[in-house]
Amino acid sequence: MVPVNWTNGTLEHSGLTYSSIDKLSISNVPTGSPRFWTHLVMAYVFSFWTCYVLKREYKIVATMRLHFLASERRRPDQFTVIVRNVPSDPDESVLELVEHFFLVNHPNHFLGFQAVYDANKLSKLVDEKKKMHNWLDYYQLKYVRDPSKRPTLKTGFLGLLGNRVDAIDFYTSNIERLAKEISVEREVIANDTKYVMPAAFVSFKTRWAAAVCAQTQQTRNPTIWLTEWAPEPRDVYWENLAIPYVALAVRKLISGVAFFFLTFFFMIPIALVQSLANIEGIERAVPFLKPLIETRFIKSFIQGFLPGIALKIFLIFLPSILMLMSKFEGFISQSALERRSATRFYIFQFVNVFLGSIITGTAFQQLNSFVHQSANDIPKIIGTSIPMKATFFITYIMVDGWAGVAGEILRLKPMIIYHLKNFFTVKTEKDREEAMDPGSISFNAGEPQIQLYFLLGLVYAVVTPILLPFIIVFFGLAYVVFRHQIINVYNQEYESAAAFWPDVHMRIIVALVVSQLLLMGLLSTKEAAQSTPLLVALPVLTIWFHFFCKGRYEPAFVRYPLQEAMMKDTLERVREPNLNLKGYLREAYLHPIFKAGDDDSETDEASEVEMVQKPELVPTKRHSRRHTPMSSIGSDAPLLNQPAPDL
Repeated sequence: MVPVNWTNGTLEHSGLTYSSIDKLSISNVPTGSPRFWTHLVMAYVFSFWTCYVLKREYKIVATMRLHFLASERRRPDQFTVIVRNVPSDPDESVLELVEHFFLVNHPNHFLGFQAVYDANKLSKLVDEKKKMHNWLDYYQLKYVRDPSKRPTLKTGFLGLLGNRVDAIDFYTSNIERLAKEISVEREVIANDTKYVMPAAFVSFKTRWAAAVCAQTQQTRNPTIWLTEWAPEPRDVYWENLAIPYVALAVRKLISGVAFFFLTFFFMIPIALVQSLANIEGIERAVPFLKPLIETRFIKSFIQGFLPGIALKIFLIFLPSILMLMSKFEGFISQSALERRSATRFYIFQFVNVFLGSIITGTAFQQLNSFVHQSANDIPKIIGTSIPMKATFFITYIMVDGWAGVAGEILRLKPMIIYHLKNFFTVKTEKDREEAMDPGSISFNAGEPQIQLYFLLGLVYAVVTPILLPFIIVFFGLAYVVFRHQIINVYNQEYESAAAFWPDVHMRIIVALVVSQLLLMGLLSTKEAAQSTPLLVALPVLTIWFHFFCKGRYEPAFVRYPLQEAMMKDTLERVREPNLNLKGYLREAYLHPIFKAGDDDSETDEASEVEMVQKPELVPTKRHSRRHTPMSSIGSDAPLLNQPAPDL
């Protein structure tokens, strides 16, 4: 397609601001040219090839997911559902209601349940106690190194004000005080029904029974006794379990409104970034800036890299903000939080980075044409200028994509953060170990970024194909780097079994439809009346293809086949006829705060021993002791609620 676009002289006589790269775009093809048939044919080729690859990948991923679910070892979430919005009853407590409901409606399969408690206050006390322990360890080590002098500190603001006291005695007394408060709070939670939330983790004797309960409506009123698959124990986000179900709708509305305004007002810095990307257009409108920016080095830097760098700086804190909004919304699993954050991050980038850059960039770039031509010619100017925005996106891919992949393999940001922590906050070996923790890969930030490059590649594949080599280089580098990082560097916080794939598929379909509509609009401004109607079929066929894949493969991601559940149950009964399932599930969904003892160091040591003796859920070359110590392994401690008889 490059020769088809290049061998024209349309831009040279158009009066528009353009660069040499813009001659490779569809904007350089004259109005009404028969050459647009090439773009029409290539649009069909790209669309059908993309759909073919998507269908093949959907089938492969769905098959892998089902194979994984069928072949993996036993996990607590296979036998457990979470029931929410338990109705209130003046005569029975939540514990009694849950027990009676499932004994009556699932009499042959109900095994037991674990109530959900509002333990957020207790969790804060435990975290505060851990911090106090850490400071005590620091001052004790300091005293051991120099026994001639007892360490002291000031009790006021940031250790700068207040009375000076003995540091070891101060933290010892605070730890004793917090231990008493924790003990009292645990006793209050265990005995006061107001801390019991209208929700529970309900366990069944078989996978088949859990699948039936999770995937069916429990009562004639569809707003109560809501059941769904429980997340795996290490995936549970415990803080949100204490949110009343009736408050979730209000939180969702508030979060949606906040996201709308965040997306809308971010157009302002996007417009400023695009003003930097089009210096020539501003020189004509504001001539007094011309001497300052005519220097070759300054002009090249401002046009080439400054817009991409500025945009990257604006976006650097966005994933964290969106994650906080998702947590406020009330999702109960880490995977659900990341999926919602990823969806919003993609929408944000689509509106601001893609549409915002195209609209505001075109306005700044063709500012002189807008001023001196009639309003009837503005659509044609926009249609000609949109493909020319590929220059900005090429620099953005180089700055954000290529440099981002290089930064990922070098891990400069974690290294800088580690040294800052090591200098300012690391006081003990435990602090240093936490500072060196590599964390997990951030799906909520990385996946939408990759999806943006899919969008750019599909949109500009036909209109400005010179952008494709830059996209291909990015994906080649990203595949090698992220594969290495996932296997050898990052910890695995949870196992979602490819739950992200339906979202990935849908976003690629959206990108494909956007590319088709954009090409349709461009050809309409180019007076290609004969070829434009033939493009109408492409979005229709693409949407039909999406619904076909959704109906054919998506059930594998939202349902668990009863046949598969029965097969696994039958094999397990044959292989392990004496399995004590109640003992296995006893503490699987007990809040981590109730598992921890008063002595945190002993608990950590026990967790480490447990990790050495028992295997991970999904074996990897690295494992996290902080995130997956005892989340899905049963123990011999008593379950808080055991209403059903033994298996």
